[in-house]
Amino acid sequence: MEMKLKMLASEKVENSKRLTIRPGIKVWLARAITTAIIWSIFAQMIALRELLGPILLMGMPYCFSSPVVFQIGEKSLVPTKVVLPPKRIYKNNGYLMVSCNGGLNQMRAAICDMVAIARQLNVTLIVPELDKTSFWADPSDFQDIFDVNHFITSLQDEVRILKQLPSRVKTRVEQGLSFSMSPISWSNITYYENQILPLLLKHKVVHLNRTDARLANNGLHTDIQKLRCHVNFNALRFTSQIEELGRRIVRILRERGPFIVLHLRYEMDMLAFSGCAHGCDIKEEEELTRMRYSYPMWKEKVINSELKRKEGLCPLTPEEIALTLTALGIDHNVQIYIAAGEIYGGEKRMASLLREFPNLVRKETLLHPSDLMNFQNHSSQMAALDYLVSLESDIFIPTYDGNMAKVVEGHRRFLGFKKTILLDRRLLVNLIDQYTNGSLSWDEFSIAIKEAHVYRMGSPKRRIAIPERPKEEDYFYSNPHECLQLIDESHETLESTLS
Repeated sequence: MEMKLKMLASEKVENSKRLTIRPGIKVWLARAITTAIIWSIFAQMIALRELLGPILLMGMPYCFSSPVVFQIGEKSLVPTKVVLPPKRIYKNNGYLMVSCNGGLNQMRAAICDMVAIARQLNVTLIVPELDKTSFWADPSDFQDIFDVNHFITSLQDEVRILKQLPSRVKTRVEQGLSFSMSPISWSNITYYENQILPLLLKHKVVHLNRTDARLANNGLHTDIQKLRCHVNFNALRFTSQIEELGRRIVRILRERGPFIVLHLRYEMDMLAFSGCAHGCDIKEEEELTRMRYSYPMWKEKVINSELKRKEGLCPLTPEEIALTLTALGIDHNVQIYIAAGEIYGGEKRMASLLREFPNLVRKETLLHPSDLMNFQNHSSQMAALDYLVSLESDIFIPTYDGNMAKVVEGHRRFLGFKKTILLDRRLLVNLIDQYTNGSLSWDEFSIAIKEAHVYRMGSPKRRIAIPERPKEEDYFYSNPHECLQLIDESHETLESTLS
């Protein structure tokens, strides 16, 4: 009996071993079953889509359904299909390194120029180095101000851009085998093709150490001009931190009503550089003169302040701008956002403007100090905030035609010719002097100023070109008309569409 039981037990153990699945086979079997189930569900979904597709896709983006057709009169208009340019095949003629100089907007325009030059010469551009040695001594790098990844990817079909030189090329630079120079100002693209390209082919790396105003305003192919615009208006996006804070400032202002941005360029460095000291006392004039002489790169030292003012070459003082805004009929209760650094003379100098327009605000008064903590001692990042607010304002009024004033003017034109009051300083100081000495009544003064600025509101127009005097002609970035749809052209387009 015991023998039979042992035999039965051994048979059960043997059968159990046969039925036991090894761990490796178990995993494989589970995967196979899962795959079969997924494919079965997928097949059913395809069948269901064929049946219910038109119903389920109602309200979905047009790319998932039939194109939207608009009806105007008897004509049907189908949205134009966006045709992307073919991917560019790079023919690398070398590497272009650039060191920008000046403030934020001076460097911004220079970056646009350098991208266009790199594209034309078929060279690889290294992400530009920003100025850290100028008056502002801002330690910010490119990626601290601009979204560097967006900059590279948005231009990838135009020019190859790298964050740094490849190691083998970097070694050449370290060995002194590259070439460094300052290009000639306001040069045509042929200068770069005939002078700079041979240097690139010879040395493989060329470093341009001053890049402001190095490309001409006019006489360039339309494709080059449009690329400069593409860089300026699309590729040069500020970092998310700057953009978010800029949006917050605009939101606070909008909640309170309309607002004007006044670019009051009455800072110490501007006055010292320009030699403009109208309204300053003797001590202040001496302080500005000492500052001018302490910066060797500021070449003009002996300056007749009053003569320069009468020629319209000085920024308006806070007192002068208070009279001008009142004469133009600006509402005294409107918010005026001051886009500027520290005003020379402080509260004492701003008293007359504040008395006439009590709703003066700055980013420092709209935000908590902690919001700006990371921006302190970074003048370009602070200027970027003012730039964003300036673009969104109901009216932008610069008191001096510096780089920010010009670039913001052009950007506002691009955004639909938003109102920008371009003050005629030469006329203004003459009228102000006549009014203050009693030669003009207030009504005469106000009417004269209003009439003088009717056609100085940033409306569409062509740039004035003066080939023999490029510094005196209209600046490309203040009016990039090749990239804008002028009023007569927009009317023609609308009429042809509706006819």
